[in-house]
Amino acid sequence: MADTTKIPYKIYLEESEMPQSWYNVRADMKNKPAPLLNPGTHQPMTAEELGGVFCEELVQQELDNETRFIEIPQEIRDFYKMYRPSPLVRAYCLEEKLQTPAKIYYKFEGNNTSGSHKLNSAIAQAYYAKKQGLKGVTTETGAGQWGTALSMACAYLGLDCKVYMVKVSYEQKPFRREVMRTYGASVVPSPSETTQIGRKILAEHPGTTGSLGCAISEAVEVAVSNPGYRYVLGSVLNQVLLHQSVIGLETKAALDKYGIKPDMIIGCAGGGSNLGGLISPFMGEKLRGEADYQIIAVEPASCPSFTRGVYAYDFCDTGMVCPLAKMYTLGCDFIPAPNHAGGLRYHGMSPVLSQLYADGLMEARAVPQTAVFEAAEQFARVEGILPAPESSHAIRVAIDEALKCKETGEEKTIVFGLTGTGYFDMVAYEKFHDGKMDDYIPTDEELTIYRAKLPKMD
Repeated sequence: MADTTKIPYKIYLEESEMPQSWYNVRADMKNKPAPLLNPGTHQPMTAEELGGVFCEELVQQELDNETRFIEIPQEIRDFYKMYRPSPLVRAYCLEEKLQTPAKIYYKFEGNNTSGSHKLNSAIAQAYYAKKQGLKGVTTETGAGQWGTALSMACAYLGLDCKVYMVKVSYEQKPFRREVMRTYGASVVPSPSETTQIGRKILAEHPGTTGSLGCAISEAVEVAVSNPGYRYVLGSVLNQVLLHQSVIGLETKAALDKYGIKPDMIIGCAGGGSNLGGLISPFMGEKLRGEADYQIIAVEPASCPSFTRGVYAYDFCDTGMVCPLAKMYTLGCDFIPAPNHAGGLRYHGMSPVLSQLYADGLMEARAVPQTAVFEAAEQFARVEGILPAPESSHAIRVAIDEALKCKETGEEKTIVFGLTGTGYFDMVAYEKFHDGKMDDYIPTDEELTIYRAKLPKMD
């Protein structure tokens, strides 16, 4: 068996060691992420323009490229104490099963009612909405983790919460929907007949299973047409990556406590929230020339924004009502195959991560769905946690890298993000076990069609 005498299975920080501030990686980026643009004028969005959609304080965080550390309000820190600090776990059992010399650690973010890392930003965004005196918020959700987290945060603070859930996930994961309703949220399958944009999308794509881009459009329409409401987003935006930096800050503090320096850091990537949060302090060291790490983003082969997308300005939503963001994108009209990693079915990638990727500071890999579930099952059998399909993308590459170490004899230290649990994803596991899961991958011809529809910039 592996030697467990020096490093505990679970490294816990003390409550007093929790981060007091979020870390803004943009402050250390030489090349800042490109600004959001007004879709009509193609000029950078002003705070006043963004304030019509987002909460005022969140707009300031979205636009702040210079402040390295932003203090976490005491009320949010107190809420975090319900489930943070989260454990950094040494995967001794997985190492033993793989017979690898690699040392594998995972940061587990599934130890809260929402079952994922999403609560870190949900409570922050709900807090600022409450502070502004708003009645409620609207949002989209894919697999349902974000919607669950936001409904929990809104219930805690007494805010109304309207959720547009991607239709395929709404149908695949009815129990996730019921958790949201338990917390008082209204949940609508998207695209729907309840909005102008939803009706338009349904007319153009009859029978569509939906996408995050569709759900975003509907949620924004409802927010801007109802006084006292604002829209909040669970990924992609600068502000969300800022809030999620608590993941990486805790991870680094736990590693530093035992003098551990990772060689590679791996995270799943859809819009970028968990990956951006996990890597932020490590990327900061890399940007400042203090240390170097191999950072790997893992995305589904069915929705390969990084690996097969183009770096260009595009709409953040299918309805084309949101600002333009410069990001790696497949095109806002792209509707992914109905795979079971609903949280990764987004056509674009965070502008922050896109800039870092364009600058060669991180790499990306795309993996097929059945290989992801093979890794998920292997992990569940030896580590005792049933992982979310999204998280299992990172597990797949972590296992692959550990097996490479077995071949070469290298004793690399691997850290990956286990963003949440998969106990509401049993339909997906059932299809995998019954041999009914496929590996749909879009063709180059398909992607070319969507790229041709990218906005024409001056």
